[in-house]
Amino acid sequence: MPMDGLMMGFVARELNEALSGGRIDRITQPERDTVIMVVRAGNENRSLLLCASANNARCHLTGSRFANPLEPPALCMLMRKQLLGGRILHVRQVGGDRILYIDMDTIGEMGDHEPRRLVLEVMGRHSNLMLLNGEGRILESAHHVNAEMSRVRQVQPGLTYVPPPEQNRLDPETLTEEALKERLEEAGEQPFEKALSGAIRGLSLASAREIAVRVLSPGEKKPEDLQACCRRVCELMKRLPEMTGPRVEYAENGEASEVYPFPYLSGNPEKQKEYPTLSRALEAYYGTRDQQDRLRQKSASMVRLLKTQIERCEKKLALQEEELAGAARMEEYRIMGEILNANLYTLTKGAEEVSLPNWYAPEGGNLTIPLDPRLTPSQNAQKYFKKYQKARSARQVASEQKEKTLQETEYLEGMLMDVGKCTGESELEEIRAELVRTGYMKRNTNRRQQRNLPQSRPYRYLSADGMEILVGKNAIQNDRLTMEAAGDAMWLHAKDMPGSHVIIRTEGEIPRETLKQAALLAAWYSKGQRSSLVPVDYTRRKYVRKPSGAAPGKVIYTHQKTAYMTPDEKEIRAIQLVEG
Repeated sequence: MPMDGLMMGFVARELNEALSGGRIDRITQPERDTVIMVVRAGNENRSLLLCASANNARCHLTGSRFANPLEPPALCMLMRKQLLGGRILHVRQVGGDRILYIDMDTIGEMGDHEPRRLVLEVMGRHSNLMLLNGEGRILESAHHVNAEMSRVRQVQPGLTYVPPPEQNRLDPETLTEEALKERLEEAGEQPFEKALSGAIRGLSLASAREIAVRVLSPGEKKPEDLQACCRRVCELMKRLPEMTGPRVEYAENGEASEVYPFPYLSGNPEKQKEYPTLSRALEAYYGTRDQQDRLRQKSASMVRLLKTQIERCEKKLALQEEELAGAARMEEYRIMGEILNANLYTLTKGAEEVSLPNWYAPEGGNLTIPLDPRLTPSQNAQKYFKKYQKARSARQVASEQKEKTLQETEYLEGMLMDVGKCTGESELEEIRAELVRTGYMKRNTNRRQQRNLPQSRPYRYLSADGMEILVGKNAIQNDRLTMEAAGDAMWLHAKDMPGSHVIIRTEGEIPRETLKQAALLAAWYSKGQRSSLVPVDYTRRKYVRKPSGAAPGKVIYTHQKTAYMTPDEKEIRAIQLVEG
């Protein structure tokens, strides 16, 4: 379910209990729309995440680490100036909606106490995070909204904060039976959960469906006694703060599909996993999802560039093949020239063509040779020899250029495939650095976008026999993984196609099942992922070396054997992924 008003209420209560009275010790801004505040509360440091992204806006305590830009953005610098050392007074939800207020008592430059407020609005693509002064004026925000962007409400430093326009819905905190009954009657023949969602502020369709399950009789689609049903809804809304047991529901593929503040009867109880706190549940649900969304956004321009360059190579390759096809007549030009040379004494100037015996043809016969009547027979022969020399030179150049184009295409396709394997920003930055080195991208000089990222790490799997299998995520990582491996480690790679280097960390005999799983991974993380019978070469690492000056990921090897694998997603998921 999304971060709706019902979820926001639970989050606000949890944060208020955990952070009230806490001192703000550190503030960072890893993304333009995300702020991390480290609060010292209850004799421990708690990291509060406030995110105003379009797809994954949320707030919760977090245990994750984030890479920060080399220079903090304007919002971060102002928050540090205004809030560091201050105390959190309380955290509260506003009107049952998706708006969170964090009120703080801060110390000004003159040593006096100054109130400050952080406002987080979780409103889809209109989500925002704002810092207000004591008079309710906006000091800074994650997103600025001017009059051209919205005629309804502007969000700019210096303007007075105005809450989002109120929806014509009932406040869940002051909900009454009579008011709810009136709204539901106005909804007419709408499904009950939809009518409920439209009547109560901040209630998503998923939460309304859960409430419907809890207040309606089994099998009942709409309440027979509306008055009694509205009474049960009001009673349930009042009991909500007492309900506990946050859950995350997981899909068949192991990915988090839903998050609930308490066990949802409308979900699948067998797929729901309980978490000790709502913050832990929200992090489990949003963490990977948010990271993947941001990676897609940050890699979008890189993917477009690589696809454009691949298309350019394909067009260039077509032209080079056309040149080679044209150069295929060079032997014909040489034969014509030699036959003319051998028969000069029989020819006279002015003929447009001549038919002469072709001793080069196995079946014999005559060859008709077009002539330029303005040239002598000798000049016509020399003309054909020049065409032959030109075609031979063109073929050699086109052949060399074609080979370079094929190598460039393979390199670009490998880079594109590596982008798809990225699970963290470190891997993406390694690919970006490589594309900058080779001149496909320009170096980024904006320090507010640059990050001091940790070195990327390969996929780490455990085989059925408990052996460690490492899989490179990009060409740069492939080099590092292979060159740092022990000499007797087993090395695998899909044959004659872009793909990951795979290392089995062992110096002894390798069980058949482990070797099979490693070969499956090598086939899966290659260009042949969707193919059958992908050839995978394997040899000991000591037989693998990198030629001087070779591109990242390029190696040569000997003493290899070849296995033919048909990668299957179910088999890949069955291999234990320890670190991804």
